[in-house]
Amino acid sequence: MTYIFTLGDHFGSKAGMVFFLLMTFVSVQASTDFNYKGHIKYRSLLTDYPSDSLFQDFSDDPAWDNNADLRLNFSAYRSSWTLHIDYQLLTIGGDTVSMLQQNPGIGFSSSLIPDDKNRLMNLTHIISESDGSITAHRLDRLQLSYTADQAVIKVGRQAISWGNGLIYNPMDFFNPFDPAAIDKEYKTGDDMIYGQYLFDNSNDVQAVWVGRRDDAGEVNSKVASTAAKYHVFLNDYEFDFLLAEHFGDRTIGLGGVANVGGSIWRSDIVVTDVDNDNVVSAVVNFAYSWIACDKNVSAVLEYYRNGFGIDDGNYSPANLAAHPELVQRLLRGELFTLGQNYLAASAIIELSPLWLFTPNVFANLDDNSVMLQLLSQHDLQQDLQLMLALNLPFGSDGSEFGGIESGVPDRPLSVGVSVFMQLAWYF
Repeated sequence: MTYIFTLGDHFGSKAGMVFFLLMTFVSVQASTDFNYKGHIKYRSLLTDYPSDSLFQDFSDDPAWDNNADLRLNFSAYRSSWTLHIDYQLLTIGGDTVSMLQQNPGIGFSSSLIPDDKNRLMNLTHIISESDGSITAHRLDRLQLSYTADQAVIKVGRQAISWGNGLIYNPMDFFNPFDPAAIDKEYKTGDDMIYGQYLFDNSNDVQAVWVGRRDDAGEVNSKVASTAAKYHVFLNDYEFDFLLAEHFGDRTIGLGGVANVGGSIWRSDIVVTDVDNDNVVSAVVNFAYSWIACDKNVSAVLEYYRNGFGIDDGNYSPANLAAHPELVQRLLRGELFTLGQNYLAASAIIELSPLWLFTPNVFANLDDNSVMLQLLSQHDLQQDLQLMLALNLPFGSDGSEFGGIESGVPDRPLSVGVSVFMQLAWYF
């Protein structure tokens, strides 16, 4: 048990004690079944900065970063109970890491390592940090669940995804993925209580409470989230009804899924009450699959309205300061878009059973800037996968993808072409 107590020292005494008690509970049960799996991922990113970019002052050009991720997923099952623990060992290093260490607020940058400062449990520990390099380990999942015939209850660090958006998702405000993220295998977990009840007619209701700490480190209901979603089947249609209070803002949502002529239509509309002003966000998408040149193709076209966004393409520091609700959500990692209207398209082309090619397009309709992403995913063998991606931004200075204003004249926060490579081994 020495290793468990060491984890407790690293992650905090309270979390370590919870971890120890749960491990003791399952280890003494002769009828407990165990399962484990994991992966090792190595990724490399090469980023070019235009000659007038302010990033040129803080980083080599091109910037080169190399990261590694070890993940161990452990599960223990006994009767209706399940204990799930995911451990991560992360090491990141390179030019971008060094730049963000020295300039932590530049470009709405998020934490280099998932930050537990505002979560209930501090399950992240920085092992070492130097200029341009960070090594840390953490628990991304630590949950105990009970499953009955028609109900599920989960307590602890876990992840949840709601909503019908396939690229942008206004109904998913619990650690959503960046739409342009390349590896979307695991969402970052939050500390929550989750419950689901399945009715006899296949409808279900889900409810969740996410506890958080404020910047002073105190558990505070003003930064918590409480939400419930009712999912209804009605003939060939599906509907979602959402009620939530998130960081003090009340939210209602309505979503639906319909099969129309062999295609699938999905949509969500979300209304948030912010200081007695209703902010409306929405998404609608159309998905269709077919065979072209003997290749399976699945494509989606999606329109997204970010109700918190800026509709005139002016992302100057002064104008961003005049939109604090947008900035807060950007800093919290809930939004990744500055504008108000977007059109996105994606297609998965099966070049072979082991090789998928995915072109993605993200277009800001308010400032006419575009990001083109070309993604290749190749299973080299049963447990070995190679991902390659090319990001190509297009837009004028001052636009979202062309580079927003930095506050320094003629020096936008612009990023050029970037190349991504990831090799993953699963076990």
